[in-house]
Amino acid sequence: MEAETLISDPLLLALILLLVMFFLLLSSLWIGASLMLTGLVGMLIYQHNLPPALSIYDKIGNLLAGSFYDTLNSWSLAALPMFILMGEILYRSKVSSRLFNGLMPFLNRVPGKLLHINVVACSLFAAISGSSAATTATVGKITLHELKKRNYDKSLAIGSLAGSGTLGFLIPPSLIMIIYGVLANVSIGKLFIAGILPGLLLALSYSIYIMLRSSLNKDLVPGKLEQYSFKQKLVAAKELLPVLALIFVVLGSIYGGFATPTEAAALGVLGSVLLAALFRSLSLSVIKQALLSAIITTGMISFIIASAGFLAQVIAFLGIARALSQLVVTLELSPLSLILVVGLMYLVLGMILDGISIVVMTLPIVLPIITLAGYDPLWFGIFLVFMVEISQITPPVGFSLFVLQGISGESIGAILRASFPFFLIMILTIMIITFFPQIVFYLPHKMIGP
Repeated sequence: MEAETLISDPLLLALILLLVMFFLLLSSLWIGASLMLTGLVGMLIYQHNLPPALSIYDKIGNLLAGSFYDTLNSWSLAALPMFILMGEILYRSKVSSRLFNGLMPFLNRVPGKLLHINVVACSLFAAISGSSAATTATVGKITLHELKKRNYDKSLAIGSLAGSGTLGFLIPPSLIMIIYGVLANVSIGKLFIAGILPGLLLALSYSIYIMLRSSLNKDLVPGKLEQYSFKQKLVAAKELLPVLALIFVVLGSIYGGFATPTEAAALGVLGSVLLAALFRSLSLSVIKQALLSAIITTGMISFIIASAGFLAQVIAFLGIARALSQLVVTLELSPLSLILVVGLMYLVLGMILDGISIVVMTLPIVLPIITLAGYDPLWFGIFLVFMVEISQITPPVGFSLFVLQGISGESIGAILRASFPFFLIMILTIMIITFFPQIVFYLPHKMIGP
């Protein structure tokens, strides 16, 4: 029998569910619980012609259990807790301080000098962490104190860290890419490879801005050049070798076809444990804290993903995605107009939601519309990661803002002013990959094929 709903207009249903969702989120309920309850409201609206009242509750129970199992029963998703655990172990080891000491002699004569250390250190740490928060916190705890001690401009130091810290989502391995790949059925390996050039482009853009600012205003950096002998540079390079080796093992095993992202994540955990032991920072307490933090984070993310999978199935039953797709076709928006509207939507959502929630909440509705407009899901994955990056430094829920406030002791207003130029650089980079999508596709096509 055909299904009926208490409300026949799918667009009105979409508006009702959005209002319910935001009401639950604003009530400080867990994000996963808010998504699940929104799906339950949608299922209660959805009715069959069958007379027994029990039938709808049977369906809700079966659908909830089935969708939770189907969403989380993914081998690719097993990489998520592994990368989280790897980042937690590295966060508690001495990798970060060695990273700073190793980079210092090589940036001394570049315009902007050690201000570039945030960009380079965040890029390297992002390649072994996968978490924006871990990248910002780990690098910031070392660099901000050192830069302040050496009389570098505080605002530019904080701004460069705010922008560079978000590279944890773009430079693989990335937790957001894993979640997107699972939900959108896109190869996680391809996503990892596709994020390399855009990530390097963004990092290079940050460094160019720092060089320009430093060249125009000499007061931003100390005038005295620190001298480093060839021997000191060799010692510094030796400090970087363990970090570079771990990056090579994790990413090289994926790109070389020797391991899946999940297997590479397990290698990363093993490598992080060996590095912690090598740096004499491995203890039972460190392992216990890392495991506990990784379990809590994984449990939270898994609940959000499972609830989002349930909500996506409810949205499909109610015909909301199909109705929105038809509406977009009716509006006859050009692909560029559509991506502009979607980008603006994500900017607004980034002001009130965290990155993971943005992905899992919007993907079931947005992805069908985007693919209908002719955009490749692989390209849209990178676009979405960029939008999630921006959400990290947009008030009032920008998570990196709170991390930076805790590290620097500055007010949110001061941090916002410092990070705004880097926010604009992100927007510019998004425009570049939109007009030149070959930047995203080049490496995946070259290394794996179309």
